[in-house]
Amino acid sequence: MNSLRLSALLPGLVAAVSFGISNVLGKLAFLAGADVLSLVAFRGVVGIGFLFLWLRLAPPALPHSPRARLIALGLGLLFAGNVYGVYQAIQLIPVPVAVLAYFVYPLLTGIGATLTGLERLTWRAAAAALVAFAGLALMIGAQPGELAPAGLAWAFGAACCRTAMLLITRATLAGTEARVTTWYSMLSSGVVLVGACLVLQDWTPPLGAFGWAAFVGASVTTTIAILALFASAGRIGPFRTALMMNLEPVVSSVLSITLLGESIGPLQLLGAAIMIAALFAFQLGR
Repeated sequence: MNSLRLSALLPGLVAAVSFGISNVLGKLAFLAGADVLSLVAFRGVVGIGFLFLWLRLAPPALPHSPRARLIALGLGLLFAGNVYGVYQAIQLIPVPVAVLAYFVYPLLTGIGATLTGLERLTWRAAAAALVAFAGLALMIGAQPGELAPAGLAWAFGAACCRTAMLLITRATLAGTEARVTTWYSMLSSGVVLVGACLVLQDWTPPLGAFGWAAFVGASVTTTIAILALFASAGRIGPFRTALMMNLEPVVSSVLSITLLGESIGPLQLLGAAIMIAALFAFQLGR
């Protein structure tokens, strides 16, 4: 029984750990000279290739309608802003701060769903959201040295893009297969990001073998994370998968301390712990 439970949880663990690894590898690629647009464009091409193969090997049971296809393609514009904003934040500020600032998106999604009438927000969830914001404020306020305001702005902007994607998907694409929605959104976002590279003539890969390893590794681990996310949602459902994704900032923080030497003080650790615990409570209280 325990082995069966572990196998059901494994894809979610793989997704959270892979996203955490990709965040740190992205930072290493930036330190080796790569720029954000080059990384996210390359990452998009890799992701499209992997997802195309998966859909060929395991075709979807139900294709999207023309309306659903247009909506999913439109979501790709938000997806492009989402991934670009996350990596811009990671480039400009310490990884733990960037990832936790981005992780306000579950809170924003719950609040947005309440304001748009998609769901009700219980008082327990509302209290947990306030505590989570307080934990994030404590972590940011306790950061030794100056934080680049632009880094925080990019993280919050990425969170807003993610929130909009989740709310639009919930309101307009209920009952459609998530893999197909992601395929169309990745396709349009990839076209936008690669097109931006071509128009701006911006292709700045990293220097050295180690930089290239981080550059490619960030793209591959992100793709693995997305595929594992779908597998987890199919096995244990989207709710439990969302709870497991709260491990991502933990993995990112541990690896950034170990591999990047980014220091985190006691108050920052306290703020991060408060926010992550409150995120669990918020999702359980919705």
